[in-house]
Amino acid sequence: MIPASFEYFSPRTVPEAVNLLVRYGQEAKLLAGGHSLVPLMKLRLAAPRYVVDLNRIDGLSYIREADGFLRLGALTRHAEIETSELMRGRYPLLADAARVISDPLVRNMGTIGGSLAHADPAGDWGAAMLAAGAEIVATGPGGTRTIPVEEFFEGTFVTALRPDEILTEIRLPQAGRGQGGAYLKLERKVGDFAIAAVGVALALDGDGACRRVGIGLCNVGSTSLRAEKAARLLTGQKPDDATVARAAAAAAAECDPASDLRGPAEYKRDVVRVLTARAVRLAAQRARGGA
Repeated sequence: MIPASFEYFSPRTVPEAVNLLVRYGQEAKLLAGGHSLVPLMKLRLAAPRYVVDLNRIDGLSYIREADGFLRLGALTRHAEIETSELMRGRYPLLADAARVISDPLVRNMGTIGGSLAHADPAGDWGAAMLAAGAEIVATGPGGTRTIPVEEFFEGTFVTALRPDEILTEIRLPQAGRGQGGAYLKLERKVGDFAIAAVGVALALDGDGACRRVGIGLCNVGSTSLRAEKAARLLTGQKPDDATVARAAAAAAAECDPASDLRGPAEYKRDVVRVLTARAVRLAAQRARGGA
């Protein structure tokens, strides 16, 4: 359980960190909260020659609304999102997701940017961001670029980030009236990875019909998934029992879980069906002004 030897860097600015990635390429790994990289290094499943610690860089930890977006700095800790009054009041999808990530130790140290960049299909943030329609801001030697979250996850532990880029910010559409969200997760025990989890973000029009819907699925495919057919079935419709049931069945059909120690594939699909229905109802209740 001892990592291989490596050289350690602790840059003070994003450009300095980017320059280290340019210099050392794929032999370098970024360290944020450390709850993904460090265990892999201890098991010798990852053996970077250079570790670039981002934690001394100022200005990468924040939660704020600006220019029509909710902006989250990449080094924002899960616990900060969990306890933020802004998140609880206006972005319950994110507060819900943060609350069910692992245990307090991980939530106090782990970062949203590190989790997304790790691209574990069992990571809760991927499904939440797909539901919310987020954008990923990456910074590299050529400046910054924005990646739609649906294009970010390219495979298990693989993202659209280039080797010399750092994920620096996550942007979501700023919440408005008639919007609600929810994230529900079934796990074998508290702190475990999900058997399955579902995130829902929706907006209701004046008649109570869904004018916008996003549904993200966790740990039921090789990447975090967006349940597009399920969202289409809800869009333009009131979320009554029959419509919600059809959408939930569609979400279950869209996922591709593997049978493993957490259960057979068919069981996981049924979990997705049940959680989707519950999450849609809760998100709609919140959009109407309920708790």
